[in-house]
Amino acid sequence: MSDTYLVAVDGSEGSLRAVEFATERALASKAKLLLAYVIEWSPYSFHTPDELAERHKRREEEISRAQSKVLDPLVAAARDKGCDVEVFVRHGHPSQTLVELADANKATQMFIGRKGDSRIATLLFGSVAGALVQTSPVPVTVVP
Repeated sequence: MSDTYLVAVDGSEGSLRAVEFATERALASKAKLLLAYVIEWSPYSFHTPDELAERHKRREEEISRAQSKVLDPLVAAARDKGCDVEVFVRHGHPSQTLVELADANKATQMFIGRKGDSRIATLLFGSVAGALVQTSPVPVTVVP
């Protein structure tokens, strides 16, 4: 059985360091690398049909932006080094979605940057890294 490493990506410096660290480990152990970008999104709100259409359009734009601005350059760099990479962009609760992706893809380890993009949200609600350490079914490496 080969290893599969899941890396949480949000475009922050911390997540970029996590991708670099995980890529090095994946190359050394010939593991597959999964890059996951989770856009925080709650399905629990009520909208008119026009609001739903606008919301759907916004979701599609967010996915496209995450793919082209953040993930595509990371994938190209990892593949240039010889790493087997797969990408996921999802909407949902970040730590819960990452755990679901880890389960569905039989990840053997997760990597995440210690500091993500939102400092205020982290202070108010806790960090995704902290939640993953508590709930992950596999070891989590938090990269400083």
